[in-house]
Amino acid sequence: MGTVDREHWQRIIQEVIAAGGNIIRPWFTHLEPIALDNGLLEIKAPGKREQEYCRKHATRLFTEAAQTATGRLVGVCFLTDAESLPAPAGGVEVALETDSAPREGETAVPINEEYTFESFVTGPCNRLAHAACVAVSESPGKTYNPLFIHGSVGLGKTHLLMATSQKITSDRQDAAICYLSCETFVNHFIEAVEQGRLQDFRYRYRHADVLVIDDIQFLSDHEQTQEEFFHTFNTLYQAQKQIILSSDRSPGEIKGLEERLVSRFNWGLVARIDRPSYETRVAIVRRKARLRNLELPEDVVCFIAGKIDSNTRELEGAIAKVAMLAQVTERELNLPLAEEALGGEPTVKNREITIEDILDVVTSRFNVRLADLQSKKRSRSIAFPRQICMYLARNLTRHSLEEIGGYFGGRDHTTVLHANRTIEEMGGKDKQFSAQLELLTQEIRSHNGK
Repeated sequence: MGTVDREHWQRIIQEVIAAGGNIIRPWFTHLEPIALDNGLLEIKAPGKREQEYCRKHATRLFTEAAQTATGRLVGVCFLTDAESLPAPAGGVEVALETDSAPREGETAVPINEEYTFESFVTGPCNRLAHAACVAVSESPGKTYNPLFIHGSVGLGKTHLLMATSQKITSDRQDAAICYLSCETFVNHFIEAVEQGRLQDFRYRYRHADVLVIDDIQFLSDHEQTQEEFFHTFNTLYQAQKQIILSSDRSPGEIKGLEERLVSRFNWGLVARIDRPSYETRVAIVRRKARLRNLELPEDVVCFIAGKIDSNTRELEGAIAKVAMLAQVTERELNLPLAEEALGGEPTVKNREITIEDILDVVTSRFNVRLADLQSKKRSRSIAFPRQICMYLARNLTRHSLEEIGGYFGGRDHTTVLHANRTIEEMGGKDKQFSAQLELLTQEIRSHNGK
């Protein structure tokens, strides 16, 4: 098995830094090359969760980087420590799990153990939301119920929700905490109706001690689901069970949401998170660097905080880029290196969107599997996101109608045209749905680094 020489790995990482955009994570610095043999580059990930992320989001990124750096047709796979060990005698090899889509029965959003109150940086932009979450974690169901947090993407809403959930779990190990995305809730309700299992659905969510739902704005225009959530909300509230919700806008700004739900969302505390100021961004960069055992010179900290003014997620990605470049090139981490690492953004903006980019976002947003989208299933929970994929592929990529149809289970071009027309008509009639399409498009462009 061939080893990966240092020079090639440095070139690969430099390509990843230049083209990675929002895909890059701080723990990318812990990725290590194992071997390059028979056209396959094996990379060791620090853990199972990181491996799954790389398989789902970074395979194409590293594949293109490896091919550019080596000038050869190279494939990439990600292994954990256990999988990268030599095969046992007798030729038995470790079987690799290749399907990273959610399994049947999986419901909860995986909790990131790094998202704690200790790792959250407070400032004028988020102090109220942070204080409210701490109070709720100490007295769930009694203080600020419901708690509604809203703000733009990447500002820390999910961090606070997960930190609150982890603190409650730590203090009350017997507490039943249900943490999920709004799309998952909607999909579970649709499946329960289709399968005649509404009682199971109601028992599951109405017997939780803490119900945490991310991106509740996607409840809009789902009339039946809103009716079900209304009764779930009332049941939990009357039993003094904690309800925590997040959204990209305030309750009154969510179009298509019933007035009685808007009223209930305002019963407790509504806390807004704004974009961080320069001083807060400096503090975030310092804190994130310390968590990674990374010593950043003060001029580098100020440079990153001054260059990235959008959100915490972008700041983390910038730190990761700088750290990766310093590590693989074995250079001093200083301002010139930081400027080099963060100066490659224009190359990211010129990359074309692919169907894989669209699928990554849509499968995550609607909690469906790629296998289902490519199957012959016609249930609305599958057909609708499939039509959205076709519409986005038609409008965001250069693929022909035949190529798009072939990708989704061998369907012909008329099916793609029908899907495109259906989604266009829905967007023309429903402003809320049109806004959701725009959010999906923005997320795809952001996912791709555009």
